[in-house]
Formats: sequence, C-alpha cells, structure tokens
Amino acid sequence: MHRWTLWRAVATGGPGRIVPDGVLDLMWHERRFVVAGPDRTAQTVDAGCGDETWGLRLPPGVAPAVFGLPARELTDLRVDLVDLVDLVDLADPAPPSDDPAGPAMRLRRVAEALWRRADPDLAQLRLAQSLDRAARAGTPVRDIAAAHGLSERTLRRTSDRMFGYGPKTLASIHRFQRARHLMRGGTPAAETAAAAGYVDQAHLAREVRRLAGCTPRELSG
Repeated sequence: MHRWTLWRAVATGGPGRIVPDGVLDLMWHERRFVVAGPDRTAQTVDAGCGDETWGLRLPPGVAPAVFGLPARELTDLRVDLVDLVDLVDLADPAPPSDDPAGPAMRLRRVAEALWRRADPDLAQLRLAQSLDRAARAGTPVRDIAAAHGLSERTLRRTSDRMFGYGPKTLASIHRFQRARHLMRGGTPAAETAAAAGYVDQAHLAREVRRLAGCTPRELSG
C-alpha cells in the first residue's frame, strides 16, 4: 500500500476554518468513517472543545482507485464511507472510547482492505505523483502536458479525475499552502509573496481571500 499519512486533530471549540490543501482524506470522525473530498475554498466547521478526529491523507491518485469514482465527484464534500463502498469485511467493531490507539489502527485496517480490494494500477499512481510534483513546482500547464505526452485537454480531464480539479487550480492551492507555511513561520507577507511565486503582495492577498476567505494576517494567526 502506498504511504498514507496519519494525522490527528483535537478541536479547541467554536467555529474553525479548514483551507484547501489539494488532497483527500479518510477520517474517523464522530465514530464513523468519513471521506473528505478536495476543497476549492475554505470549509467552516463547528466542533466542541476536545472533539477528536483521526485521518489518513491519501497519496495522489489513490482516492479514485479505492473509492471507485473520480475525485471531482467528491470536491467540496464530506461523505460517509458507507455511501461510497461496501463495508462488508472492511469495518470492525468500534474501538473502546478509552483506547487512544484504537481509531488509528482501525483506519489503517480499513485503508489496507480498501487497497487490496481495489488493486490500483501502479502506473496511474506514478502518473498522479508526477503531475502533483509538477503542480507543486509551478510548472506551466502546457509544459506539464508536453512532459507527460498528453494534450492539455486530456491533462485537465486526468487532473479532474485524480485530484478533483484542473492542474491550474491544483498548482494555485499548492502555492497557497507554501505561502501559508511561510507566514505561519513568521515570514512577512511581502517576502512570502516573492518566495511562494506570487506577482506581488496584493496578488497573495487576493489568492488568500479567494481560497481561505480571510486576510494573510488572519491566515498566519
């Protein structure tokens, strides 16, 4: 099974903002499996203080293989896993509430079962990884298509299927995430804009507003 990154989040209470990151996640949330689709804009969540969510971040191209549908059909959605796949032989009894390792182990077992059942095409996964790397590097769409022997139209369709949106949107989200990381590390907005590949600070501010619904200062807080 390709590497799926495990994460855990504990809510501090009140409304929170989840910003686009260009990936899909399989989550254990409120004692059920939930698939978080790729976001185009920020999602607002309202969780109680101490509410816990565990998740596995899916590598590029894995979601359409294991869930059996294009990633674009999950864009901006949160869907119960049971509505996407037959959970027979996948799910096991819920872990004890006092066992902090339970959700993580349960997620991994279900992920492994999904992987075995899907038997993904490894060539397609390698293509997805390559397209994702190119988008992260800010490579122009024309050059990405040429490097992979695809027409730009085929590239857009392939990207929609694998990531939930086209290569330009994917690249803009990765650039936004670079900027977010820099600003959270204390880099001033003007320096962040230059380092992340924006035309100027105003361009950065517009993209942050479009993708996160807030100002760069609010995003870095």
